[in-house]
Amino acid sequence: MKLDLLNGKWLDIVFEGRNKIYGAYDLRKNNTKTNVRALLIGAFIFSLAIATPLLISLIPESSDDQTLNETITTVKLPPKEELPKEDLKPPPPPPPKQDVVKFVKPVVAKTEDVREDPPPVEKLENKNLGKEDVKGEPNADLDPGPIGDGPKAPEVTEDNNIYNSAGIEVKPEFPGGIAKFYNFIKNNYQAPDEPGLKGQVFVSFVVEKDGSLTDVKVLKDVGYGTGKEAERVLRKSPKWTPAEQNGKKVRCSYQIPIKIETPEE
Repeated sequence: MKLDLLNGKWLDIVFEGRNKIYGAYDLRKNNTKTNVRALLIGAFIFSLAIATPLLISLIPESSDDQTLNETITTVKLPPKEELPKEDLKPPPPPPPKQDVVKFVKPVVAKTEDVREDPPPVEKLENKNLGKEDVKGEPNADLDPGPIGDGPKAPEVTEDNNIYNSAGIEVKPEFPGGIAKFYNFIKNNYQAPDEPGLKGQVFVSFVVEKDGSLTDVKVLKDVGYGTGKEAERVLRKSPKWTPAEQNGKKVRCSYQIPIKIETPEE
């Protein structure tokens, strides 16, 4: 028996005794229709792509050119109103011309090489020297006007700003260094009579331009008068080396912690 693959009967032979509800049977059964449909759709899209340029060329172009027939009318604008000029002071008159005598640079030369004689000393009295002779105005007013005070020197303002020690060029320093400073506090600080007391007292102050300490403030203490005692000790401190900014002494803020620890009973 000759099997015709284009005929759908071979599907019944292949799927005989099998589940024809399964999708593979329907796919193979409708395979010819699907291929023909895909071929027709593809041919239509291909033909449309080929024919698109031809269809575009057949569309007439719309002309936007329009002839404008307008009459240009000359409009005479009113004259511009001139604002009244302000009363401006006339410029000062130029200084009067003075007699100028040409200055001849003295040069040691031979007698035969001298081409121009220098002017006599009498002619140079009360005269200005220049590159050439200039005749002045004999009847000119030689009043130079009132005498001024001249240019004023710029006012120097004192820098009283308080700089932070973290960003200063030259930081303030206790005589002998920070170790000597903490040794000074240790020798002068009197801890409260409270057993088992532990903590830190944070204090801020300002090192002035002369090295003295001002604006002493207690930022944090552990009670029992520890903050006031820290203020007392700092006010007794010797003068520091002041801070510097741009080569000048400036005021600078400073903060230190003071460790408090008393023995337990």
